[in-house]
Amino acid sequence: MNTNPAPSPREPQQTAEAARELIELLEVLWERGRDMVSSTPVSASQLRVLYSLDREEGISLRILGDLLGSAPPSVSRMCDRLEALGFVQRLPSPVSRRQLELHLTGHGKAYLRELRAQREQALLAVIADMSPTSRKALLRGLTGFHEALGESGSAASSRPRTPLKDVSSA
Repeated sequence: MNTNPAPSPREPQQTAEAARELIELLEVLWERGRDMVSSTPVSASQLRVLYSLDREEGISLRILGDLLGSAPPSVSRMCDRLEALGFVQRLPSPVSRRQLELHLTGHGKAYLRELRAQREQALLAVIADMSPTSRKALLRGLTGFHEALGESGSAASSRPRTPLKDVSSA
């Protein structure tokens, strides 16, 4: 027996609008965290490169381009800039002398660690102001969203899935 009432016809639209607003607020929060980390912040595209290399250490430019959905010349230029900042290095592939592998440097890894810590602190400050019931509902909703995203067959589902952490004690 289903005790949940039938959703209203506008519920999906209202949910999408609320999610969009939340994402916009998170973008502002994210930018604040990025500004606090370094005097040389990277662009959003360059940050995607760093995240990709953090997940897929040692990939080639071609594979990185596929992950980002970008053309090889633009990926190469982004990596040139990140290499100049000391965040990325290109190393010869042990498999093929014609290929190069992309790796985060210690500086690049430290940047991501600090960025993630700043952003987590900002999130924890907001989450701490929520009631325990709201935190649990947020976790349930985010978990459901994450699962639906993985089942949708999108590009994100090809990445290794990481479980959402329990925020109820935050």
